[in-house]
Amino acid sequence: MHSNLDYSLQSSNSFNIKVSCSRIYFPSSLAELQQLPDLSSENFYILGEGSNSLFVESQAPIIIQPKFTGIEVNEHDDHFIVEVGAAENWHNLVCFCLEQGIFGLENLALIPGSVGAAPVQNIGAYGVDIADFCQTVHWFEFSSQTILPLSKAACRFAYRDSIFKQALYNKGLITQVTFKFPKAWQAKLSYAGLDTLNKDCSADEVMAKVIALRSSKLPDPKTLPNAGSFFKNPVVSAEQFSQLQQQYPTMPHYLQANGEVKLAAGWLIDQAGLKGFRHHGVGVHQQQALVLVNYASEHGADIISLAKYVQQQVFDKFSIIISPEVRMITEQGEKDFSSLSDIKPISRNSND
Repeated sequence: MHSNLDYSLQSSNSFNIKVSCSRIYFPSSLAELQQLPDLSSENFYILGEGSNSLFVESQAPIIIQPKFTGIEVNEHDDHFIVEVGAAENWHNLVCFCLEQGIFGLENLALIPGSVGAAPVQNIGAYGVDIADFCQTVHWFEFSSQTILPLSKAACRFAYRDSIFKQALYNKGLITQVTFKFPKAWQAKLSYAGLDTLNKDCSADEVMAKVIALRSSKLPDPKTLPNAGSFFKNPVVSAEQFSQLQQQYPTMPHYLQANGEVKLAAGWLIDQAGLKGFRHHGVGVHQQQALVLVNYASEHGADIISLAKYVQQQVFDKFSIIISPEVRMITEQGEKDFSSLSDIKPISRNSND
């Protein structure tokens, strides 16, 4: 393991925010994890590829960036077991699986980030979540200095949530993820865009369609810095949805198993008239309102200000609070900016 002092993180966050940390560690084995200093009394953050992290200030806390790599496949009569190092790139894993004839992840193609970060957020797209295939998460526990296997049930997966963001937050880190893929496969085509495919299409065709859809709507972070979907899709009661539907009959919606209804945050933002809105070098993407982009700012605070403005406009129009999906990091560590309090005013005419 090596570490650096006063390390620049500008190339390690997809918003391209100018930020540095006092120390960073890159453990790649159990022995190196056990050599990490005790950080229980200090501010630190576990960073993957930085595709879902917004650094709010110019200084970040101490960073741990695991570097566990490798992919191992074990074939059984009716399923595959795939063990993947936390530092492997997620999209590369999706491509690898399809090349090996292992199907299931094609709906999750082109999602940026590392494999180790995927269970934390329970990433999902086009009707599929990582929880659908995650069997075990290998977890290095700081207190015991050992790697523990956590079952899918123990991970407490929920919509863009898991135990790693709750009870186990900063109490350890993910080193490896084990997936189980049944050989009996059927394409999941229920989401808009995929429903145009034939029901007997191949997994390769599904992945190609997902890539085409995402590429047409989502800007490449390498050319226009962003973190993909900035807000979660809100879930409302059936009663609230019924009232909204009377006023907005074409509102996209997805009925949940418990009777609640998930709405499309991007549609809400678009209906609030914010698509293409710009302020202080940042803005709402002109093709996908769910994406906040950084045109020319070096300051994460500009993204925060924009996000709060978007929240307020959506709330004023629909009485719905949309919460950030992106994790927001200050020098003191991760901070919750999901509330509507302390919103800095932005002129509606701002379009710089």
